[in-house]
Amino acid sequence: MPERKSKKKKPDDINILASSIVEQATGRKKKSPIDPDVVQKALDEGKDPLAVLLGQRGGLKGGKVRAAKLSAERRKEIAQKAAQARWKKPKSK
Repeated sequence: MPERKSKKKKPDDINILASSIVEQATGRKKKSPIDPDVVQKALDEGKDPLAVLLGQRGGLKGGKVRAAKLSAERRKEIAQKAAQARWKKPKSK
């Protein structure tokens, strides 16, 4: 029988669980840079949650920083290369 996804799974980490109980009791959500869903997903996949959060934080700002450093000519070259890759005909077997 398939698992039902309608109920939200309780987090395994006691600190995250305690935080969610306080949020429910007070009716206020605390603003946190840590997304409990991301942490729980990392734990479920056997990854280090801290490493996932650090990677996510760097990844969220990396593209904007890189784009700001590129010249207009270099951006154009990258865009043309991407367009050629998208429109390239696949090799027939």
